Amino acid sequence: MPMTLLHDMFALSLPIAEKILRPIVVYLFLIIGLRLAGKREMAQLNPFDLVVLLTISNTVQNAIIGEDNSVTGGLIGAATLLVVNHVVVRYLYGHERLEQLVEGAPSVLIEHGAVQGNTLRKELVTVAELETAAHKQGFASLGDVERAVLDSGGTISFVAKTPTIESSRHDAIIARLDQLSAQVAALQS
Repeated sequence: MPMTLLHDMFALSLPIAEKILRPIVVYLFLIIGLRLAGKREMAQLNPFDLVVLLTISNTVQNAIIGEDNSVTGGLIGAATLLVVNHVVVRYLYGHERLEQLVEGAPSVLIEHGAVQGNTLRKELVTVAELETAAHKQGFASLGDVERAVLDSGGTISFVAKTPTIESSRHDAIIARLDQLSAQVAALQS
């Protein structure tokens, strides 16, 4: 019985070349599919996006491992995915144009305080989602935002329209400390 258990756990039912090729094909398909789906799929997930990503992972599982449920087969599939990802990331690091083609370019969602409706529609980002992202980064409203950019990785970066209260207070304290330092220096001379 123990030999059968070990055989079932570690014996491959598919050739090793197929175990390596399957994850590569699925990896390339998912990279292309996620690129075509848009930047929002990468980070700004709503419940529908999350369901799709979870379902995709379950759907492609059998395409990656095939009929093989062995530990060895799973390890080969996982190792292949990790190696392919490492190679792709390393290759893209030195090739900016190809990286931009794969990852896409950033999209400006707010420019000079004005929400760019056409860009929001193109990227499938609603104003409510934009407001939620702004709130998570400490903005009370979109009216406080000078510029917002949807990065190629799906993260929205915000730039404040005016200095924040904290930075204004900090600047005032530094100015007062400079004044006091000047007064102390004058008294010492």
